Amino acid sequence: MTAPYLAPATLRSLAHTAPFWISFLLPPLAVIAAIHGGWTLVLMPLCAWWLFWGFDLATGLEKANADPETPDSALTGYRLITTLWVPVQFVTLFGLIWYAAPATHLTGWEKGWLFFGVGILTGTIGLNYAHELMHQTNRLERSLADLLLAMVLYSHFRTEHLLVHHRHVATPRDAVTARYNEGFHRYFPRVLRQCPPSAFRAEAAMLARRGRPWYHRSNPIWRYLALQAAMLALAVALGGWTGLGLFLLQAITAIWQLELANYVEHYGLTRRHLGDGRYEHVRPHHSWNAAHKASNWLLINLQRHSDHHYRPDRRFPLLQNYEEDEAPQLPYGYPVMTVAAMIPPLWRRVMNPRVRAWRRRYYPDIEDWKPYFKGGLPMPR
Repeated sequence: MTAPYLAPATLRSLAHTAPFWISFLLPPLAVIAAIHGGWTLVLMPLCAWWLFWGFDLATGLEKANADPETPDSALTGYRLITTLWVPVQFVTLFGLIWYAAPATHLTGWEKGWLFFGVGILTGTIGLNYAHELMHQTNRLERSLADLLLAMVLYSHFRTEHLLVHHRHVATPRDAVTARYNEGFHRYFPRVLRQCPPSAFRAEAAMLARRGRPWYHRSNPIWRYLALQAAMLALAVALGGWTGLGLFLLQAITAIWQLELANYVEHYGLTRRHLGDGRYEHVRPHHSWNAAHKASNWLLINLQRHSDHHYRPDRRFPLLQNYEEDEAPQLPYGYPVMTVAAMIPPLWRRVMNPRVRAWRRRYYPDIEDWKPYFKGGLPMPR
């Protein structure tokens, strides 16, 4: 990261800010699909996955960095993206439940495909924006993150991500660090099974340190449950049992999209075990990165993942790019890599040689890697 920083005027310019607003072009596609059905139902998955692969090929890589000390006052245009998305997603999701649940021009399959597309929207964009918002110190932004998470029934993610993932990434304690040779279809049910109780234990431990029981009213789990119950009740009120089914379909699709990204971000990467349950500090080489310009527009620089782990509260326009000699790089952006992850033989063919090269580069002295991906290491203390 030796290149000069972007000039402040460039960072504030419409030309630099506007591409990150591209996600707001996606909700109208869901509305079009709801009105017309048929072939328009493929618009959402097509644009979210394959169109951005084409955009990445056309736009290339973005390696320029903004000054990480840029004050929030200079980032208003970027902060509005994540703030305004919350009401846009809320209206889109529940407006479509109200419209589509009783619709007679859509078959049951078409309604299912419609809300599969909505789940891609609420997962690829909504949960990614929730991730950005939950890391901020501003209470309003954290509350907005809670709303986005509740819309897909995944509220515990805030606790698990902040208290477990960032502290224990690339160790056996972190469920969402995908193990070497672990296919996504084994990874996904494991994460669904392990993360909720892990989040509960993390909050209970925090309360215990304050001398409070797990059931104390300050436990955010109660807020999570109340918000999720409100979302379910609203879905039923607007669309009856059909509305509830459509809401649940988009929720599981969104969770699937989130965990696909989590799977890609740290696949096969591990921190060195120092003995007695101690692990080295998190370094840039413990995250996969991608500098592909268009997919970073869509995902608000999530692919600059090493810097996110270095400074979790750093706002997305200030995240720094790491070069090949500093952190491992993916061959394509997340839209392509998450599709590859759904095909385990293809995924292993693409990624396993890169993991082995990563081991030779950063840990040439470790000869036996089996304990690192076969559960042979102790939990971090």
